[in-house]
Amino acid sequence: MISIRNLSKHFGDLVVLKDISTDIKKGEVISIIGPSGTGKSTFLRCLNLLETPTGGEILIDGLSLLDKKSDVPKIRQKMGMVFQSFNLYSHLTILENLTIGPVKLLKKGRDETNKKAFELLKLVGLAEKAYSFPDELSGGQKQRVAIARCMAMEPEILLFDEPTSALDPTMVSEVLSVIRRLVREGMTMVIVTHEMEFARNISSRVFYMDQGVIYEEGTPEQIFDNPQKERTKTFIHRIRSLTHHISSKDYDLYALQGEVETFCEKHMLSKKESDYLALITEEVLCLQSDFSDIDLSLSYSEKDGTLEFVCASKGTPLNPLEEGVADDDIGLRLIKSRCKSVGYKYENGKNILMLTVKGE
Repeated sequence: MISIRNLSKHFGDLVVLKDISTDIKKGEVISIIGPSGTGKSTFLRCLNLLETPTGGEILIDGLSLLDKKSDVPKIRQKMGMVFQSFNLYSHLTILENLTIGPVKLLKKGRDETNKKAFELLKLVGLAEKAYSFPDELSGGQKQRVAIARCMAMEPEILLFDEPTSALDPTMVSEVLSVIRRLVREGMTMVIVTHEMEFARNISSRVFYMDQGVIYEEGTPEQIFDNPQKERTKTFIHRIRSLTHHISSKDYDLYALQGEVETFCEKHMLSKKESDYLALITEEVLCLQSDFSDIDLSLSYSEKDGTLEFVCASKGTPLNPLEEGVADDDIGLRLIKSRCKSVGYKYENGKNILMLTVKGE
């Protein structure tokens, strides 16, 4: 359905995309993941000419987007794009936002477009908001309206540019649920996302982009469970872990606990697990005597739900998990009561505590 050959994009001397070639078949769901600044959104915007490629070729159903003889507006109508910032018309009702395109661009009748708009609003769960204005909706509701508005133009392909990045964590699931429904209906989609578990569950294939190229592509199982290339392995490991370095006893505990809370929200961990981690973090640091070089790491396994906390601190060998070693035995008992297992080793001049946190 989409054929891309030697696609490149430069902004002056800055090379953003480098010689990308790939094919996307009808009905496929492609998730694009990777670090920020690696060309993911630019790649998506080039597909429907919101950015003009510097070189290469893009074919949609065999028709070239970059051929001067092509009817580009007609080809582009095959694609709808959902942005992270909604882009709804604030002075129009939700119903009017959905019908303005089909009436003005597709020349469809008002009655037909209104009927279709209500069907789409039911699809995204917002039929009761038809006569509301965008400012009366939550962020998640606005994004669902944006998806319905794209569908109103009857596209064959949907492009999503980080559709949940501007939303509060509580609103993310409602938007992802709508996208999952479109997946079940067989819509061809290309999705730039940071929602890794979502990408794993809904994708036909996953593109990992780095340094302006599709660095590795494969099934979700291959990319997330058995990546073949080093950069992919590093990225997949990093998104499932949190690291924090402390070099002074005047460290910012509140900022650290904020990072832990965000990590828990990202991986949809329970309030109980989040509270346990906050308490463990504080109590482990209370056991420390040397704050000149402490590395904290938190990792979560999506496969088996294991939540591990590691504290590596500089110093002479001393196991604070032994009764009577630490000044605060109450804190030690709190740690042990909230962990499935605790361990200690001395390695490379550091005392390393290894804790497996209790889940639900």
